[in-house]
Amino acid sequence: MIYTVTVNPALDYVMQPQKVIPGTVNRTQDATFLAGGKGINVSQILNQLRIENTAWGFIGGFTGKELVRQLNQRRIVNDFVTIKDLTRVNVKVHAEQETEINAAGPVIAPAEVAAFEDRFSDLQTGDIVVLSGSLAPNLSVDFYQKLLPLIKKAGAEFVIDTTGQALLDTLSYGPLVVKPNHHELAEIFNTTFNSDQEMLICARKLLDGGAQNVMVSLAAKGGYLITREHVYHAPAAVGTAVNSVGAGDSMIAGFVGSYVESGNPKESFRVGMACGAATAFTKDIATKSQIDAVLPQIKVEQIS
Repeated sequence: MIYTVTVNPALDYVMQPQKVIPGTVNRTQDATFLAGGKGINVSQILNQLRIENTAWGFIGGFTGKELVRQLNQRRIVNDFVTIKDLTRVNVKVHAEQETEINAAGPVIAPAEVAAFEDRFSDLQTGDIVVLSGSLAPNLSVDFYQKLLPLIKKAGAEFVIDTTGQALLDTLSYGPLVVKPNHHELAEIFNTTFNSDQEMLICARKLLDGGAQNVMVSLAAKGGYLITREHVYHAPAAVGTAVNSVGAGDSMIAGFVGSYVESGNPKESFRVGMACGAATAFTKDIATKSQIDAVLPQIKVEQIS
């Protein structure tokens, strides 16, 4: 079983007026609420791949109920902890330019955190927990890191989508895969890359720190997978990128979902690249048919 964790999910209120004039009353005929969150994006892709998964996190109030209603409608299995505070609403205005106002999120009480941690007693050997997304404002910055011993005690694996020192602090627990892009990888080591070889040297340092696999996204230049045995490269799929939101989540979902079925990092990388590209080519999270259309383009080459 794969469990996706979205600690601070949101209802995204998306409005698409033709024009926005600051300081005046603006109107739109096109507005909708959409369930949002990085872990929820992962669950959506896993569902498209027909990989069993359950979404975990915190929800509260009428906004939380609407979020769960939407997940149920999409047949995304979920088991959230209900909190007293409201699930946040993020406002996204898509006009001549895109403007976003993201709320900080609810206050989560200690008893609610304890109830969430109890979920981890259900983990079994072979399960994978995907931890991603921002934290609610009153949670400590090491909230995810404190969950890792619970995961490893159960014999489960984990994936964490974070960067910087927060990523480095998780390596000793042996994440199944980490996925910095090339800019984030350079920032981790306070450097710049003049070549792919320099980049790969830093990626291997993440392996040396404990990561089992490292995926590095190069956007239009494709991506790399670095394992303890080999280095693989895949050129980017051909298409028009219209959406960067959720592409990284989709890449992680594709890798993890394929890995559960095959245990093959190379094939999992291929599926991950296809899922990320398919989402980048659409205005929403990719569907199975869109992923299948991109997959034949992804040619993975072993370079060492």
